[in-house]
Amino acid sequence: MKKKLVSVLLCVAMVATMLVGCGGKSDDSDKEASGGGGNEIYMFISQPEYADAINELIDEYKNVEPDVTINYETTQNDYPTLLKAKLNSGDAPDIFSSTAGKEIEVYKEYSLDLSDQPLMETMLPAVQDTMKDANGEGTYGIAIKGNFFGLLYNKDLFEQAGIDKAPETVEELTNAVKKLKDAGITPFTGGFAEWWVFKHLFQHYAGAAVEDYQSFVAAMESGEDSLNNYPLMKDNFFDFVDLVKENGDAKPLEADLSAEVAAFGSGKAAIMAGQGAWVEADVLKINPDLKIGFTGYPVSDDPEDAKVITGADQALRINKDSKNKDAVLDFINWWYTSDYGISWFTDVAGVVPPVETTAESDFEVIKQGNELVAEKGSGALGVIYSTDSFHTAFGEAMQAYVEGSASKEDTISTIETKWVEIDGSTTE
Repeated sequence: MKKKLVSVLLCVAMVATMLVGCGGKSDDSDKEASGGGGNEIYMFISQPEYADAINELIDEYKNVEPDVTINYETTQNDYPTLLKAKLNSGDAPDIFSSTAGKEIEVYKEYSLDLSDQPLMETMLPAVQDTMKDANGEGTYGIAIKGNFFGLLYNKDLFEQAGIDKAPETVEELTNAVKKLKDAGITPFTGGFAEWWVFKHLFQHYAGAAVEDYQSFVAAMESGEDSLNNYPLMKDNFFDFVDLVKENGDAKPLEADLSAEVAAFGSGKAAIMAGQGAWVEADVLKINPDLKIGFTGYPVSDDPEDAKVITGADQALRINKDSKNKDAVLDFINWWYTSDYGISWFTDVAGVVPPVETTAESDFEVIKQGNELVAEKGSGALGVIYSTDSFHTAFGEAMQAYVEGSASKEDTISTIETKWVEIDGSTTE
């Protein structure tokens, strides 16, 4: 989700020896690719943090199918709006992305059911479950990755400040922040310029507050529940946002993902909020010797609530009306079943594999995440129960709160209203 890559066209045309069509916007050739010859694939997805890895995947596929051209475009900024415009204009990509879970239904009319494809033999059952429709049927997507969400921290800076363990309670976190400041270390970098950071944070507090996340969301969509009924959401979540704002980036709303990675990777901040497994590779490019710690959010006074979250939160969808359907299916089945494709998840992308594999990751977030899940279990992957249209509105409301232009009470009211207006209208 690198902001610096926002709206940058990353095209890889798999012709003999050249890259073509790279620029800031799609041009006519891109549009032709989406509905053109059977050997061309137009891939328009979010998640630009995986651009380099996907380019390597595409390059490798050229060795398998040299006559197939894959035009690849990625953006994070306002992706849902751009995608809907493409779908409505007839410029439909052959492969596009959405959030898993609830948004599977939103784009179901455009998506091919993959239940009969060879890739189902390797897709993890837990991943498959997030790709089903509202009736729990079909498989309408694949995942680039499983994921881990939690707090990343710099072990050396913690040691320097005299912090001997990762905080698991609100009190321990508050004490850790004080120790870091006393040692002259900036405690946080928050990435509050990114709307999606707030959905990542919120799911930890909501997941600890409710037993059934999906039912909670349904009640919010219908206007039958309120955040005010849950102290962990009404108070602790906002208190954490305040803590990051007051003890983090000099200009919180100007700190995007790139700035957050730079601050954490260079040792200018001890704790990275709102992120997860996907940032480790970029952080290590800045400092390969950085000792990364990974832990759940200290959301309450109960250490057991400090759980990391894992699961597949994003889906790649196949356009059911693609004129290049056979080429697309060949590509994604190769991706999910070939030796290279399966190893790509751990060896190239450095992600939690969404497929059956015995390969072990070298990434600390994944290794520590697996250990924490074995110890405490995983928190609920709450982001999949709402659409990104709602999540965008949620993030914008929280940015207004961080800016100081909206009170906590007004922010809660805005969030509740948007939940009903945006996602409540899609509830059947």
